[in-house]
Amino acid sequence: MLLTILSYAMIIVFMYVIMKKKLSPFVALVLVPLVFTLIAVVSGVAKKGSLGNFILDGIATTANTGIMLLFAILYFSIMLDAGLFDPVTAKMIKFAKGDPVKVLMATAIVASVVSLNGDGTTTTLIVCSAFIPIYQKLGMKLMNLAVLIILPNTIMNLLPWGGPTARAMAVLHVGADILAYLLPGMIIALAYVIFFVAPYLGRKERARLGVKNLTDEEIKELVTVSDPELAKIRRPKNVIFNAVLTIALIVLLVSNSFLDINLPPLFLFLTGTVIALLVNYPNLKDQSKRIGDNGGDAVQVVILVFAAGIFMGLFQGSGMADALAHSFTKIIPEQMSGFWGLVIALISAPGTFFISNDGFYFGVLPVLAEAGRAYGFTNMEMALASLMGQAFHLLSPLVAFIYLLLRLTGVDMGAWQKESAKWALGIFVIFIVTILLTGHMPAYIPQ
Repeated sequence: MLLTILSYAMIIVFMYVIMKKKLSPFVALVLVPLVFTLIAVVSGVAKKGSLGNFILDGIATTANTGIMLLFAILYFSIMLDAGLFDPVTAKMIKFAKGDPVKVLMATAIVASVVSLNGDGTTTTLIVCSAFIPIYQKLGMKLMNLAVLIILPNTIMNLLPWGGPTARAMAVLHVGADILAYLLPGMIIALAYVIFFVAPYLGRKERARLGVKNLTDEEIKELVTVSDPELAKIRRPKNVIFNAVLTIALIVLLVSNSFLDINLPPLFLFLTGTVIALLVNYPNLKDQSKRIGDNGGDAVQVVILVFAAGIFMGLFQGSGMADALAHSFTKIIPEQMSGFWGLVIALISAPGTFFISNDGFYFGVLPVLAEAGRAYGFTNMEMALASLMGQAFHLLSPLVAFIYLLLRLTGVDMGAWQKESAKWALGIFVIFIVTILLTGHMPAYIPQ
């Protein structure tokens, strides 16, 4: 009982200090779970084990992601320095002609397409690299960019190679036909983001900034690199090579999800970074300069990833995660048994936000499913229900790549979570309504 109380208290305190900006994300991710784990250990309710092992186990789960992010950030920073995305920026500015609505719709479309690879890190790096210069040149809010990157990625994360769907399939032993049941909701949710959310935010920006109706001369001025330091590191002659290298890298990343080619993202970004440096900056001093100038941004993100690992290591190692998971099933009144599919869908929102996907799908879902089968719900119905909460999962401070997104856009985590959550709620509703209307999950089974 005490462990359950501590788990809820820890989450409340953590979210409070983050939302109210009392502590930085890095300090909060380490300090808050450490304090509550120490309380659990001293009071004798924690699982057996040492704090050191809890932390090391947690860091081990994020080590690959952290190192991969290091080289991914370096790679795309080098591409940005070399000017790979300058033509993209120029075309987007010419297309938008100073209209924020067009820019935001283009952001949502590109983010949706790039998210097909199921990797939030790649999506963030590609979209930010292409669009941040446009937003800055037009004076637009980067908060909108951060929101319109995460929403499509949230939807596309339901593809089997994204992670959560594969976990639900494995735990409940359902087939790949689950994707056919998810697709209608995904398509409607994407249309909602592209044709409702993006234009709505764009109209607000248009009211604030106006449509600049840029002339050809002004567009040319916007896309011309005027800073002599930036011009010096640009490599316009290498644009085609850099584009081919980047496309090949993305193709291999996506293929890795379908085929057993045994080329992990860490290896691909490491190799890509080395090739990019050798081709664009063959001089050793230039190479050191590029690594030095871009290394700070990479380190800022990587330490947050490791801090998230420490958080999960302490949360799970102490037993607080298990206590929280079991409490979900005990607080539901028996009268709700006929609505068990909806109950799982509602639980999946906070469940996948506060607990890792592994913790929820391998720890909480089997318990919920066992009860659901007794109430007459099939494994497929419960698997679908468990995926509805993914609408909010990527807003969690336990998702590693969001620290990259926040770092690149410079937005505050709490403000970004609030802004994104209100639109994510629409996605959540669309997901649930769609599987109900298509008959893939009953709203109620008489008991």
